[in-house]
Amino acid sequence: MNLAYRDVRHNLFRFLLTCFGLSLLMAVVLSMIGIYNGLVVDALTIARAPGADVWVVEEGTRGPFAEASRIPADTRESVARLHGVTAAGSVTYQTAEADFAGGKLRLYVVGHEPGRPGAPKDLVAGRPIARSHYELVADTRTKLELGDRLRLGRNSFQVVGLVRNHVNSGGDPAVYITLSDAQTLQFELAPPAARLRIARGGSVEGTDTVNAVIARVDPNISADAVADTVRRWKHLAAMSQAGQENLLTRSVVDRARRQIGLFMAILLTVSAVVIALIIYTMTMEKLKQIATLKLIGAPDRTIVGLIVQQALALGGIGWAFGLGVVMLVKDYFPRRVVLEPENALVLAGIIAAVCILASGLGVRAALKIDPATALGG
Repeated sequence: MNLAYRDVRHNLFRFLLTCFGLSLLMAVVLSMIGIYNGLVVDALTIARAPGADVWVVEEGTRGPFAEASRIPADTRESVARLHGVTAAGSVTYQTAEADFAGGKLRLYVVGHEPGRPGAPKDLVAGRPIARSHYELVADTRTKLELGDRLRLGRNSFQVVGLVRNHVNSGGDPAVYITLSDAQTLQFELAPPAARLRIARGGSVEGTDTVNAVIARVDPNISADAVADTVRRWKHLAAMSQAGQENLLTRSVVDRARRQIGLFMAILLTVSAVVIALIIYTMTMEKLKQIATLKLIGAPDRTIVGLIVQQALALGGIGWAFGLGVVMLVKDYFPRRVVLEPENALVLAGIIAAVCILASGLGVRAALKIDPATALGG
Protein backbone atom coordinates (compact mmCIF):
# COMPACT_ATOMS: atom_id res chain seq x y z
CA MET A 1 0.00 0.00 0.00
CA ASN A 2 1.33 3.45 -0.94
CA LEU A 3 0.66 5.48 2.20
CA ALA A 4 1.62 8.80 0.56
CA TYR A 5 -0.98 8.28 -2.20
CA ARG A 6 -3.64 7.27 0.33
CA ASP A 7 -2.96 10.30 2.48
CA VAL A 8 -3.05 12.68 -0.50
CA ARG A 9 -6.32 11.20 -1.74
CA HIS A 10 -7.81 11.62 1.71
CA ASN A 11 -7.00 15.36 1.68
CA LEU A 12 -6.97 15.93 -2.09
CA PHE A 13 -8.38 19.46 -2.20
CA ARG A 14 -5.97 20.80 0.40
CA PHE A 15 -3.03 19.07 -1.29
CA LEU A 16 -3.90 20.53 -4.73
CA LEU A 17 -4.41 23.97 -3.22
CA THR A 18 -0.98 23.74 -1.62
CA CYS A 19 0.51 22.62 -4.95
CA PHE A 20 -1.13 25.56 -6.70
CA GLY A 21 0.35 28.07 -4.24
CA LEU A 22 3.74 26.44 -4.59
CA SER A 23 3.43 26.48 -8.40
CA LEU A 24 3.04 30.26 -8.36
CA LEU A 25 6.28 30.52 -6.43
CA MET A 26 7.96 28.18 -8.93
CA ALA A 27 6.57 30.32 -11.77
CA VAL A 28 8.29 33.37 -10.29
CA VAL A 29 11.59 31.47 -10.02
CA LEU A 30 11.32 30.25 -13.61
CA SER A 31 10.41 33.76 -14.77
CA MET A 32 13.51 35.19 -13.12
CA ILE A 33 15.65 32.55 -14.83
CA GLY A 34 14.04 33.45 -18.17
CA ILE A 35 14.49 37.19 -17.59
CA TYR A 36 18.13 36.58 -16.61
CA ASN A 37 18.74 34.71 -19.88
CA GLY A 38 16.72 37.24 -21.87
CA LEU A 39 18.79 40.12 -20.53
CA VAL A 40 21.98 38.55 -21.88
CA VAL A 41 20.39 37.57 -25.21
CA ASP A 42 18.91 41.05 -25.72
CA ALA A 43 22.28 42.66 -25.01
CA LEU A 44 23.94 40.53 -27.69
CA THR A 45 21.21 40.73 -30.36
CA ILE A 46 22.15 44.10 -31.85
CA ALA A 47 25.86 43.30 -31.70
CA ARG A 48 25.33 40.00 -33.53
CA ALA A 49 22.83 41.30 -36.09
CA PRO A 50 25.38 42.63 -38.63
CA GLY A 51 27.48 39.45 -38.56
CA ALA A 52 30.69 41.39 -37.96
CA ASP A 53 34.09 39.96 -37.06
CA VAL A 54 35.88 43.20 -36.07
CA TRP A 55 34.61 46.46 -34.52
CA VAL A 56 36.59 49.66 -35.07
CA VAL A 57 35.78 52.56 -32.70
CA GLU A 58 37.22 55.80 -31.36
CA GLU A 59 40.55 55.57 -29.56
CA GLY A 60 40.26 55.35 -25.78
CA THR A 61 36.66 54.11 -25.87
CA ARG A 62 34.96 50.74 -25.77
CA GLY A 63 32.05 51.92 -27.91
CA PRO A 64 29.63 51.96 -29.49
CA PHE A 65 27.54 50.13 -26.88
CA ALA A 66 29.55 50.75 -23.71
CA GLU A 67 30.74 54.32 -24.43
CA ALA A 68 30.19 57.14 -26.91
CA SER A 69 32.32 56.77 -30.03
CA ARG A 70 32.71 59.09 -33.02
CA ILE A 71 35.09 58.47 -35.92
CA PRO A 72 35.27 59.83 -39.50
CA ALA A 73 33.09 57.94 -41.95
CA ASP A 74 36.00 57.53 -44.40
CA THR A 75 37.63 55.20 -41.86
CA ARG A 76 35.62 52.50 -43.58
CA GLU A 77 37.80 52.78 -46.70
CA SER A 78 40.99 52.34 -44.69
CA VAL A 79 39.59 49.30 -42.88
CA ALA A 80 38.30 47.76 -46.13
CA ARG A 81 41.84 47.79 -47.58
CA LEU A 82 43.33 45.76 -44.71
CA HIS A 83 44.61 42.28 -45.49
CA GLY A 84 41.94 39.68 -44.75
CA VAL A 85 38.97 42.08 -44.65
CA THR A 86 36.27 40.98 -47.11
CA ALA A 87 33.70 43.72 -46.42
CA ALA A 88 33.39 46.81 -44.24
CA GLY A 89 30.57 49.16 -43.37
CA SER A 90 29.88 52.20 -41.20
CA VAL A 91 27.17 52.15 -38.54
CA THR A 92 25.59 54.54 -36.04
CA TYR A 93 23.59 53.80 -32.90
CA GLN A 94 21.33 56.16 -30.99
CA THR A 95 18.23 56.23 -28.82
CA ALA A 96 15.29 58.31 -30.00
CA GLU A 97 11.63 58.89 -29.18
CA ALA A 98 8.87 59.27 -31.73
CA ASP A 99 5.16 60.03 -31.59
CA PHE A 100 3.03 57.09 -32.65
CA ALA A 101 -0.60 56.08 -32.03
CA GLY A 102 -1.12 58.92 -29.57
CA GLY A 103 1.87 58.03 -27.39
CA LYS A 104 5.65 58.08 -27.21
CA LEU A 105 7.61 55.27 -28.83
CA ARG A 106 11.16 54.81 -27.52
CA LEU A 107 13.44 53.35 -30.19
CA TYR A 108 17.02 52.27 -30.73
CA VAL A 109 17.92 53.67 -34.15
CA VAL A 110 20.59 51.83 -36.14
CA GLY A 111 22.06 53.49 -39.22
CA HIS A 112 23.80 51.36 -41.84
CA GLU A 113 24.87 51.42 -45.46
CA PRO A 114 22.60 49.27 -47.67
CA GLY A 115 24.63 46.58 -49.36
CA ARG A 116 27.36 46.65 -46.71
CA PRO A 117 27.65 44.95 -43.29
CA GLY A 118 25.18 46.37 -40.78
CA ALA A 119 21.78 45.56 -42.26
CA PRO A 120 19.53 42.97 -40.54
CA LYS A 121 19.31 39.67 -42.39
CA ASP A 122 16.43 37.94 -40.61
CA LEU A 123 13.39 39.83 -41.88
CA VAL A 124 10.06 38.23 -40.97
CA ALA A 125 7.98 40.42 -43.30
CA GLY A 126 8.45 43.01 -46.02
CA ARG A 127 11.73 43.78 -47.75
CA PRO A 128 15.12 45.35 -46.98
CA ILE A 129 15.68 49.09 -47.43
CA ALA A 130 15.92 49.86 -51.14
CA ARG A 131 15.91 53.68 -51.25
CA SER A 132 18.63 55.97 -49.94
CA HIS A 133 16.24 57.99 -47.78
CA TYR A 134 13.10 57.74 -45.64
CA GLU A 135 12.62 53.97 -45.36
CA LEU A 136 13.05 51.86 -42.24
CA VAL A 137 12.94 48.28 -40.99
CA ALA A 138 11.36 47.96 -37.54
CA ASP A 139 11.22 45.36 -34.81
CA THR A 140 7.80 43.83 -34.23
CA ARG A 141 7.77 45.07 -30.62
CA THR A 142 7.32 48.61 -31.91
CA LYS A 143 3.80 47.54 -33.00
CA LEU A 144 4.52 49.16 -36.36
CA GLU A 145 3.04 47.53 -39.45
CA LEU A 146 4.21 47.50 -43.06
CA GLY A 147 3.28 50.77 -44.71
CA ASP A 148 3.08 52.78 -41.46
CA ARG A 149 4.80 56.14 -41.40
CA LEU A 150 6.90 57.28 -38.46
CA ARG A 151 8.43 60.69 -37.91
CA LEU A 152 12.03 60.74 -36.66
CA GLY A 153 13.53 64.17 -36.21
CA ARG A 154 12.34 66.37 -39.08
CA ASN A 155 11.71 63.53 -41.54
CA SER A 156 8.96 60.96 -42.04
CA PHE A 157 9.90 57.33 -42.66
CA GLN A 158 7.88 54.47 -44.15
CA VAL A 159 8.07 50.97 -42.67
CA VAL A 160 9.12 48.56 -45.44
CA GLY A 161 10.29 45.55 -43.39
CA LEU A 162 9.93 43.88 -40.01
CA VAL A 163 12.36 41.91 -37.83
CA ARG A 164 11.76 40.09 -34.56
CA ASN A 165 13.62 40.29 -31.22
CA HIS A 166 15.99 43.08 -32.24
CA VAL A 167 16.28 45.10 -29.02
CA ASN A 168 19.13 46.79 -27.17
CA SER A 169 20.35 46.00 -23.67
CA GLY A 170 17.73 48.35 -22.22
CA GLY A 171 14.88 46.55 -23.97
CA ASP A 172 14.18 49.31 -26.52
CA PRO A 173 13.09 47.87 -29.91
CA ALA A 174 15.38 48.65 -32.84
CA VAL A 175 14.64 50.34 -36.15
CA TYR A 176 17.08 50.32 -39.06
CA ILE A 177 17.50 53.28 -41.43
CA THR A 178 20.15 54.29 -43.95
CA LEU A 179 23.41 55.73 -42.68
CA SER A 180 22.82 59.15 -44.26
CA ASP A 181 19.41 59.45 -42.58
CA ALA A 182 20.87 58.31 -39.25
CA GLN A 183 23.72 60.85 -39.50
CA THR A 184 21.22 63.63 -40.17
CA LEU A 185 19.14 62.54 -37.18
CA GLN A 186 22.13 62.18 -34.82
CA PHE A 187 24.60 64.88 -35.81
CA GLU A 188 22.79 67.61 -37.78
CA LEU A 189 21.65 70.65 -35.80
CA ALA A 190 18.13 71.98 -36.19
CA PRO A 191 18.05 75.18 -38.31
CA PRO A 192 17.43 77.55 -35.33
CA ALA A 193 20.33 75.98 -33.39
CA ALA A 194 22.59 76.15 -36.46
CA ARG A 195 21.81 79.85 -37.01
CA LEU A 196 22.46 80.60 -33.34
CA ARG A 197 25.80 78.82 -33.49
CA ILE A 198 26.86 80.77 -36.58
CA ALA A 199 25.73 84.04 -34.98
CA ARG A 200 28.03 83.31 -32.04
CA GLY A 201 30.98 82.94 -34.39
CA GLY A 202 31.03 79.15 -34.52
CA SER A 203 30.80 76.87 -37.52
CA VAL A 204 28.32 74.13 -38.24
CA GLU A 205 30.03 70.75 -37.97
CA GLY A 206 29.66 68.23 -40.75
CA THR A 207 27.66 65.08 -40.29
CA ASP A 208 30.07 62.71 -42.02
CA THR A 209 30.73 60.92 -38.72
CA VAL A 210 29.87 57.41 -37.56
CA ASN A 211 29.91 55.55 -34.25
CA ALA A 212 31.79 52.48 -35.51
CA VAL A 213 33.10 50.66 -38.55
CA ILE A 214 32.43 46.93 -38.71
CA ALA A 215 34.33 44.48 -40.85
CA ARG A 216 33.97 40.89 -41.97
CA VAL A 217 37.17 38.89 -42.16
CA ASP A 218 38.19 35.98 -44.34
CA PRO A 219 37.70 32.69 -42.43
CA ASN A 220 41.40 31.89 -42.87
CA ILE A 221 42.46 35.16 -41.22
CA SER A 222 42.32 35.80 -37.46
CA ALA A 223 39.96 38.61 -36.45
CA ASP A 224 42.26 39.42 -33.53
CA ALA A 225 45.16 39.91 -35.97
CA VAL A 226 43.12 42.43 -37.98
CA ALA A 227 42.12 44.23 -34.76
CA ASP A 228 45.79 44.41 -33.70
CA THR A 229 46.66 46.02 -37.04
CA VAL A 230 43.97 48.69 -36.55
CA ARG A 231 45.22 49.47 -33.02
CA ARG A 232 48.66 50.36 -34.43
CA TRP A 233 47.11 53.35 -36.19
CA LYS A 234 47.14 55.16 -32.81
CA HIS A 235 43.90 57.10 -33.43
CA LEU A 236 41.54 54.11 -33.41
CA ALA A 237 40.59 51.22 -31.15
CA ALA A 238 39.41 47.81 -32.29
CA MET A 239 38.06 44.58 -30.88
CA SER A 240 36.91 41.25 -32.24
CA GLN A 241 33.28 40.11 -32.14
CA ALA A 242 34.10 37.84 -29.19
CA GLY A 243 35.63 40.79 -27.36
CA GLN A 244 32.55 42.91 -28.07
CA GLU A 245 30.23 40.24 -26.71
CA ASN A 246 32.39 39.77 -23.63
CA LEU A 247 32.31 43.53 -23.05
CA LEU A 248 28.53 43.61 -23.28
CA THR A 249 27.96 40.75 -20.83
CA ARG A 250 30.73 41.70 -18.37
CA SER A 251 30.28 45.47 -18.40
CA VAL A 252 27.08 46.84 -19.94
CA VAL A 253 24.58 44.42 -18.37
CA ASP A 254 26.76 42.99 -15.61
CA ARG A 255 25.14 44.82 -12.69
CA ALA A 256 21.60 44.05 -13.81
CA ARG A 257 22.59 40.43 -14.47
CA ARG A 258 24.07 40.03 -10.99
CA GLN A 259 21.06 41.68 -9.37
CA ILE A 260 18.64 39.32 -11.09
CA GLY A 261 20.89 36.38 -10.21
CA LEU A 262 20.87 37.38 -6.54
CA PHE A 263 17.10 37.78 -6.55
CA MET A 264 16.80 34.33 -8.14
CA ALA A 265 18.96 32.82 -5.38
CA ILE A 266 16.77 34.49 -2.73
CA LEU A 267 13.65 33.06 -4.36
CA LEU A 268 15.13 29.56 -4.35
CA THR A 269 15.95 29.94 -0.65
CA VAL A 270 12.42 31.12 0.08
CA SER A 271 11.06 28.15 -1.89
CA ALA A 272 13.14 25.76 0.23
CA VAL A 273 11.85 27.33 3.46
CA VAL A 274 8.23 27.24 2.26
CA ILE A 275 8.47 23.59 1.22
CA ALA A 276 10.09 22.70 4.56
CA LEU A 277 7.32 24.44 6.52
CA ILE A 278 4.57 22.84 4.43
CA ILE A 279 6.01 19.34 4.85
CA TYR A 280 6.58 19.91 8.57
CA THR A 281 3.00 21.14 9.04
CA MET A 282 1.56 18.21 7.08
CA THR A 283 3.64 15.80 9.20
CA MET A 284 2.59 17.36 12.51
CA GLU A 285 -1.08 17.07 11.52
CA LYS A 286 -0.83 13.30 11.21
CA LEU A 287 1.46 12.46 14.11
CA LYS A 288 -1.22 10.29 15.65
CA GLN A 289 -1.62 8.29 12.43
CA ILE A 290 2.19 7.89 12.27
CA ALA A 291 2.21 6.72 15.89
CA THR A 292 -0.48 4.16 14.97
CA LEU A 293 1.69 2.91 12.10
CA LYS A 294 4.59 2.47 14.51
CA LEU A 295 2.32 0.70 16.99
CA ILE A 296 1.28 -1.91 14.43
CA GLY A 297 4.90 -2.50 13.45
CA ALA A 298 5.47 -0.30 10.40
CA PRO A 299 9.24 0.14 9.84
CA ASP A 300 10.84 3.57 9.89
CA ARG A 301 11.60 3.42 6.15
CA THR A 302 7.83 3.26 5.44
CA ILE A 303 7.23 6.42 7.46
CA VAL A 304 10.22 8.19 5.91
CA GLY A 305 8.99 7.15 2.45
CA LEU A 306 5.55 8.62 3.21
CA ILE A 307 7.00 12.04 4.04
CA VAL A 308 9.66 12.17 1.29
CA GLN A 309 7.23 11.02 -1.41
CA GLN A 310 4.76 13.73 -0.45
CA ALA A 311 7.53 16.33 -0.48
CA LEU A 312 8.67 15.24 -3.96
CA ALA A 313 5.06 15.21 -5.16
CA LEU A 314 4.59 18.77 -3.92
CA GLY A 315 7.77 19.97 -5.61
CA GLY A 316 7.14 18.08 -8.85
CA ILE A 317 3.55 19.21 -9.28
CA GLY A 318 4.47 22.78 -8.29
CA TRP A 319 7.32 22.78 -10.83
CA ALA A 320 5.10 21.42 -13.62
CA PHE A 321 2.26 23.86 -12.96
CA GLY A 322 4.73 26.75 -12.62
CA LEU A 323 6.41 25.86 -15.93
CA GLY A 324 3.01 25.75 -17.62
CA VAL A 325 2.08 29.19 -16.25
CA VAL A 326 5.35 30.72 -17.43
CA MET A 327 5.04 29.24 -20.93
CA LEU A 328 1.54 30.68 -21.20
CA VAL A 329 2.37 34.23 -20.13
CA LYS A 330 6.04 34.73 -21.10
CA ASP A 331 5.17 36.47 -24.37
CA TYR A 332 3.30 39.19 -22.43
CA PHE A 333 6.34 40.28 -20.40
CA PRO A 334 7.76 43.72 -21.30
CA ARG A 335 11.23 42.12 -21.56
CA ARG A 336 12.10 38.97 -23.41
CA VAL A 337 11.89 35.76 -21.34
CA VAL A 338 14.26 33.07 -22.65
CA LEU A 339 13.69 29.75 -20.91
CA GLU A 340 15.80 26.92 -22.32
CA PRO A 341 14.92 23.23 -21.67
CA GLU A 342 18.14 22.75 -19.71
CA ASN A 343 17.17 25.64 -17.41
CA ALA A 344 13.88 23.95 -16.52
CA LEU A 345 15.61 20.59 -16.01
CA VAL A 346 18.30 22.08 -13.77
CA LEU A 347 15.60 23.78 -11.68
CA ALA A 348 13.74 20.46 -11.45
CA GLY A 349 16.88 18.85 -10.04
CA ILE A 350 17.35 21.70 -7.58
CA ILE A 351 13.73 21.44 -6.44
CA ALA A 352 14.06 17.67 -5.97
CA ALA A 353 17.14 18.17 -3.80
CA VAL A 354 15.41 20.96 -1.87
CA CYS A 355 12.35 18.78 -1.28
CA ILE A 356 14.45 15.93 0.07
CA LEU A 357 16.38 18.26 2.38
CA ALA A 358 13.25 20.15 3.40
CA SER A 359 11.49 16.93 4.38
CA GLY A 360 14.17 16.44 7.05
CA LEU A 361 12.18 18.43 9.61
CA GLY A 362 9.12 16.27 9.06
CA VAL A 363 11.12 13.05 9.13
CA ARG A 364 12.81 14.06 12.39
CA ALA A 365 9.44 14.83 14.03
CA ALA A 366 7.92 11.56 12.77
CA LEU A 367 10.77 9.35 13.97
CA LYS A 368 10.72 10.92 17.44
CA ILE A 369 7.03 10.23 18.03
CA ASP A 370 6.25 7.64 20.70
CA PRO A 371 3.99 4.78 19.45
CA ALA A 372 2.09 5.03 22.75
CA THR A 373 0.71 8.36 21.54
CA ALA A 374 -1.69 6.40 19.32
CA LEU A 375 -3.43 5.10 22.48
CA GLY A 376 -4.04 8.58 23.87
CA GLY A 377 -7.24 10.61 23.60
